[in-house]
Amino acid sequence: MSYINVRGVEHYYEWVKKPSGCLVKPVMVFIHGWAGSARYWRSTANALLDQFDCLLYDMRGFGRSCGKPTIVQASESVVESQSLQAESEAIRELTYELEEYAEDLAALLDKLEIQRVYINAHSTGASIATLFFNRYPQRVERGILTCSGIFEYDEKAFAAFHQFGGYVVKFRPKWLGKIPFVDRMFMARFLHNSIPNSERQAFLQDFLEADYDAAIGTIFTSVSKAQAEVMPQEFAKLTVPTLLIAGEYDKIIPAEMGRKAAALSDKVEFAMIPNTAHFPMLEDAPTYLRRVQEFLQINTPQPQVG
Repeated sequence: MSYINVRGVEHYYEWVKKPSGCLVKPVMVFIHGWAGSARYWRSTANALLDQFDCLLYDMRGFGRSCGKPTIVQASESVVESQSLQAESEAIRELTYELEEYAEDLAALLDKLEIQRVYINAHSTGASIATLFFNRYPQRVERGILTCSGIFEYDEKAFAAFHQFGGYVVKFRPKWLGKIPFVDRMFMARFLHNSIPNSERQAFLQDFLEADYDAAIGTIFTSVSKAQAEVMPQEFAKLTVPTLLIAGEYDKIIPAEMGRKAAALSDKVEFAMIPNTAHFPMLEDAPTYLRRVQEFLQINTPQPQVG
């Protein structure tokens, strides 16, 4: 297990790749959705190993990145002390705005000395990726947004969602994961087709272990009046070639929301995977991967010169 300090928080990350001799492969970064982790991207990453070195990581407050910010102790050096103090103040000011998560990704790539990537992001992670595309277009070759879209602000509906979401996040006893078939009930709203039992259990475990502040904070920042106003603008100004994939029966982010988002920019291509819901990459992996491969049009890796 590998961890790296990103903006004062220990982030879990892992490489999924296979030896390629002198061949240089591009990097694809995978971003998970709300209360999830990089775990559910492994099968997709494994299917792309011939073309990519795949970087998976758990976002701040989720999965294995649930540790609290690490405040570094001051050094005896005055210059170092001032620098570390400034960093500590910045850590304390971190919020759960999606823009901050986009900056987390930028900092992670900097730490790993990766300049340019492909990105495949899901659900809330896809909103974060869209913000990243527009902030750092020079760092993205192509992007895939899985189950993303735009929505209209509805004060009553949003208030009800926040109230219900707050209750769900607050009531998460660890013993819940030991009750038979709870994983099936938990995932029922997210799926149209079945997925492996191990995947369902991992989803439930990630949800139960997500940091409370991060889980509740991102509920309020991802489903908000501000995001309803900002995301259409973000989609409209995309310059990165992007594929937006929707699940036909997605109840979380209906396919029509994705279609409307894609229509805002000629840089966005829309694709709907039939008979799937919020996890098309797991519910119908062959169709999902075929559509991704068609969009990517990756050339065969070339031998490294020098």
